[in-house]
Amino acid sequence: MHDFKYVGQELYCEKVRVRDIVEKVGTPAYIYSYKTFTDHIMKIQKAFQSVNPLICYSMKANSSLAILDAVVKKGAGLDIVSGGELYRAQRVGCHPQKIVFAGVGKSSEEIESALRYGILFFNVESEPELKLINHIAAKMNKKARVSLRINPDVDAHTHDHITTGKAESKFGIDLGTAKAIFSRQRQYPAIHFCAIHVHIGSQIVSGDPFVKAFKKVLKFIDEIEKTHHVRIEYLNLGGGLAAVYKNEKPQTAEDYARKILPLFKGRKFRLVFEPGRFVSANGGILVGKVLYVKQTNVKNFAIVDTAMNDLIRPTLYEAHHEVLPLLQKPKAKKWIYDVVGPVCESGDVLARDRHLQEMITGDYVAFMTAGAYGFVMASNYNSRNRPCEVLVKGNRFEVVRKRETYPQLIAGETIPKF
Repeated sequence: MHDFKYVGQELYCEKVRVRDIVEKVGTPAYIYSYKTFTDHIMKIQKAFQSVNPLICYSMKANSSLAILDAVVKKGAGLDIVSGGELYRAQRVGCHPQKIVFAGVGKSSEEIESALRYGILFFNVESEPELKLINHIAAKMNKKARVSLRINPDVDAHTHDHITTGKAESKFGIDLGTAKAIFSRQRQYPAIHFCAIHVHIGSQIVSGDPFVKAFKKVLKFIDEIEKTHHVRIEYLNLGGGLAAVYKNEKPQTAEDYARKILPLFKGRKFRLVFEPGRFVSANGGILVGKVLYVKQTNVKNFAIVDTAMNDLIRPTLYEAHHEVLPLLQKPKAKKWIYDVVGPVCESGDVLARDRHLQEMITGDYVAFMTAGAYGFVMASNYNSRNRPCEVLVKGNRFEVVRKRETYPQLIAGETIPKF
């Protein structure tokens, strides 16, 4: 599952003692395991090798250049959602024909940049977006390749904030509207309709919602190919495979393949996958240092130097991240702690009511499963510098993003003369 293990009483990342890393680079620090990231990409490649899919890692989960470089070198493409992510994809040399561009609010500038680079296709989320892409492509004398993102109105049974395939979601196009678009395809001379996209959400532990959604989409494809003489070259199945945060028992890549591959038997289109959390969540930890231990009549607080601005998931989603000490103390008493940060918000709680070994100032703790939607959602709230990022491979480690400095914190700001 991941490569963070205890060796004796010490927590290791692959073959490096985590305490050695943070004593050199400081805290807070995100630490990533190269092996965990690349192994998870290879698990999907292996599970679906019989159909030779295009796997486009969803870089919004973790867009560190070091991570992107690692997965691209393992043969993956990239799923992007902004011009900034396109820039990152270019920086790591991702082939344009392995890039798909999603998101409900693409700007004119982003569309132009993607067309200029020659991406595989846009995942189009609305008809106004389709009209804009057609207009820009025509002006550039290009043919834009497009995948319509279908909203199948399927409940993925996950957190409301990460459910994307229900009718009330902002994502995708309902089946009726999508059919109407194909009936009017001559209105879009600069568009090549080549694919269908469906993504129903994230952290989905069962294969059943996927099967329900994919059956709807396959029926839709049959109708449009027959009625509107469209040839679908790619079916983009999105992401959604779950990671283990607490006690979830999600399907493996092999389970998922066994469940869905029979649906596509005999089909001529190529499958595309956009895994994000499945690849990256278990590949990273966030390490903080205990600043104070505060005891009250009702609570014990372990106040650490990392906070909600570094890892927003517990505050935003009530997400669970296991808390582990970097150094186990077998004879230490057990206490119940709320592990909290220094940010001036009551919501700055990283872990509630955890049974942990007795902690003292200077102890280090690791927040597990922080490789997805961790650093990428970090902010400078309370004018706090964002953490550093470290990549471990075997017995080596390197800082792949330096900790922000105070001058960097105010870079670009000015005080007006008036």
